[in-house]
Amino acid sequence: MLSELVLPLEERLSALPREVLNSLRRGIEKESLRVQPDGSLATTPHPALLGSALTHPHITTDFSESQVELITGVHSNADGCLQELTEIHQVVYRAIGDELLWAASMPCRLPADDMIPLGRFGNSNVGRAKSVYRMGLSHRYGRRMQTISGIHYNFSMPEQLSNEAYFALIRNFRRHSWLLLYLFGASPAVCSTFVDGREHGLERLSGDTLYLPHATSLRMGRLGYQSEAQSSLAVSYNSLESYGASLQQALTQPYPAYEAIGIREGDDYRQLATSLLQIENEFYGTIRPKRVIRPGERPLHALRDRGVEYVEVRLMDLDPFYPIGIVGSTVRLLDVFLLHCLLCDSPPDTPQELGAIIGNKQRVASRGREPGLRLTRESEEVTLAEWGGEVLAECEPIAAALDAATSGNLHRDALSAAVALLDDPASTPSARVLQAMARDHDNSYVHFALAHSRAHRDAIMKLPLSEEVASRFALQTEESIVEQRRIEAADAVPFETYRQQYLAPIRLKE
Repeated sequence: MLSELVLPLEERLSALPREVLNSLRRGIEKESLRVQPDGSLATTPHPALLGSALTHPHITTDFSESQVELITGVHSNADGCLQELTEIHQVVYRAIGDELLWAASMPCRLPADDMIPLGRFGNSNVGRAKSVYRMGLSHRYGRRMQTISGIHYNFSMPEQLSNEAYFALIRNFRRHSWLLLYLFGASPAVCSTFVDGREHGLERLSGDTLYLPHATSLRMGRLGYQSEAQSSLAVSYNSLESYGASLQQALTQPYPAYEAIGIREGDDYRQLATSLLQIENEFYGTIRPKRVIRPGERPLHALRDRGVEYVEVRLMDLDPFYPIGIVGSTVRLLDVFLLHCLLCDSPPDTPQELGAIIGNKQRVASRGREPGLRLTRESEEVTLAEWGGEVLAECEPIAAALDAATSGNLHRDALSAAVALLDDPASTPSARVLQAMARDHDNSYVHFALAHSRAHRDAIMKLPLSEEVASRFALQTEESIVEQRRIEAADAVPFETYRQQYLAPIRLKE
């Protein structure tokens, strides 16, 4: 099977001009909780010095008011992308006083569920809709699950690809994405407050910490960012049409458990809709096809109208060992991996394969470092090490071509490091987290993450912030506040009218 794949992959790779390989497009979105100096959740409002969370182009909030989201622009250079992410961190740290950005994906010490603040976006209809959506998430899944943070990696080719090519990439990504959980998963343990009152199946490691001994990413496992209700949603990625049809139904058909929640209780909204998905963003996937939307446009309409523009990779944990949560070698390995997904043959998915994909993800998330772990590939069981080795071997010519285009060896170095991790599970980020917890922090997850959060703050604050960058962000802060006020003043209909118009099924079509 390997030899059958190599020839067409290399043929497709050789057809890509050097200038294309040298200008892959990527951007990063990084979520982080704001925490108090003692490691408890900061429940303060989004800092005014960071502008409007509704309209700032680079700094917003995710589910919680306490959860900042840092967004780079699109870069054709990996180092440029990481430099911008560093600059955004510099600006944020200068605005949050003695608070810290939590270094890890699984949350800090959490208060009672109803004390976790929802994101607030002002009084406009679009701002209220964002807050009501988050209220719906809290009723459906609880607030604790939504405080999990991660890295979203946006990737596209410099020349527009067809929808078919992007969906082929997505299918292959889903087949092999368990390998990224093994290589980069960094959440094998959690603070016990995260699972208060829940069935969890974890083992006690210390007084405040639960874990699984061979886990790579509890964030991506059964306790993490997922929805049991959505398990009934068998989304096919064989075409934009099949993907859109699956989402259309989930966005428009009432779902009994959510009908029971209701839309309103008096004047207070409980959720945006009673369908399985309130809006497109509620769909939990490891990768999404995306398109930049126009003001007021539904994401599914944008995809159907103008096609896929890029893919959003959603399974990356924050790397707690690095101040901005990701490092250059990881970015380069992601580029190699995503090109592999694009260039390899990608047969249509089937219901049976979709089930195997979910099973493989769960096994690697909870047991990825278990010796001899076997995964399901087609009709056979194969070891993680064997299958992972085959995928990384197929990536060798891609890494070499990227290095040739960029006149270096950084992609091959990143690939070699990944191969070494397959041979030595004790060197993976998830294993290193547990080792550091045992060595330095009495097996306490909170103490480990808090120590790294403090160290990262200190490292970022020591970096010089240029006047140009400081002035640019100060202007963006002012402009975002003005823009929010303009949006609020321009509202012409009551919120209920806006909600019904926005959610109308006709707005999902081309």
